[in-house]
Amino acid sequence: MAAQRQEQRQVPRMNDQEHPAPTAPTASSTRVGVIGLGAMGLGMARSLRAAGFSVGVHDLRAEVAAEFARDGGTAYASGGDLAAEVDVLVGVVVNAAQVEAVLFGDGEGTGGAAERLRPGSVYVMCSTVDPAFSAALEKRLAASGIRYLDAPISGGAARAASGELTMMTSGGPEAYALAGPVLDAMSAAVYRLGDSAGLGSKVKIVNQLLAGVHIAAAAEAMAFGIRSGVPAEALYEVITHSAGNSWMFENRMAHVLAGDYTPLSAVDIFVKDLGLVLDAARPETFPLPLSATAHQMFLQASASGLGGEDDSAVIKIFPGVELPAAKTAPQEEN
Repeated sequence: MAAQRQEQRQVPRMNDQEHPAPTAPTASSTRVGVIGLGAMGLGMARSLRAAGFSVGVHDLRAEVAAEFARDGGTAYASGGDLAAEVDVLVGVVVNAAQVEAVLFGDGEGTGGAAERLRPGSVYVMCSTVDPAFSAALEKRLAASGIRYLDAPISGGAARAASGELTMMTSGGPEAYALAGPVLDAMSAAVYRLGDSAGLGSKVKIVNQLLAGVHIAAAAEAMAFGIRSGVPAEALYEVITHSAGNSWMFENRMAHVLAGDYTPLSAVDIFVKDLGLVLDAARPETFPLPLSATAHQMFLQASASGLGGEDDSAVIKIFPGVELPAAKTAPQEEN
């Protein structure tokens, strides 16, 4: 099974023939750090540990980092302390502002990881950011001798925990030579899209365009069906076995049926990500009517106080729709 997964990973790497990789470092010889132990980062750190890497972690929630370290690995009090000890640093934070703070400090006396990373080490940036920001970041780090991989991710918390993410990457061959085994340990597919930063983020932006539009369309369809008198469970069953189904409908509308809006990916994530989509298209004078509409739907949900709920909560913006209530565990009889 492991051999089969490795073959699958090799297929998308477009630049392997142009830049043959040197002998890859092993898990035992490569020290890896993960900054950001949210739903995705924690699973990624666990996948790295399971693959045999020595893993250090840092999170603003010290108790989360400490809990990870209890099962193996080391928790660090600051990102800088972690950066000084690793060969590959993986950043799994929410946005460009947090990437900036992690690498270059928060402007309040807290230093950043970039000044502690050794020349030749690699920073792997897994956040969804403006492609122009990623390209500029590569140049800033290169000035200090730090290699960089633009490596946004997709797959959700479950696939992060099982080491089966999709990674959309771009960067120089030297960065891949050191960080390649690290990427493999976290993912089922590593797409090498180019030799410089930006292309990975561009592909992630396109992915988020589709994801956001699909969630918004799924919510609209489900809300319309319920408002029209179709039982929610029956509607879900039919659509998930019909041509109108999508992965997002099947996944997110299951949350609606359960009445469970615990955030796996929050409404505000798509306020941000669809905003990035629109920002990226503006310099190209490229119209994105569906993205703009979906963005307004998520904005409306956020403005209504739903920003911290699961992104499927965008369905709550539709009036007069009686949504399924949260399912409760059956009460035991005395």
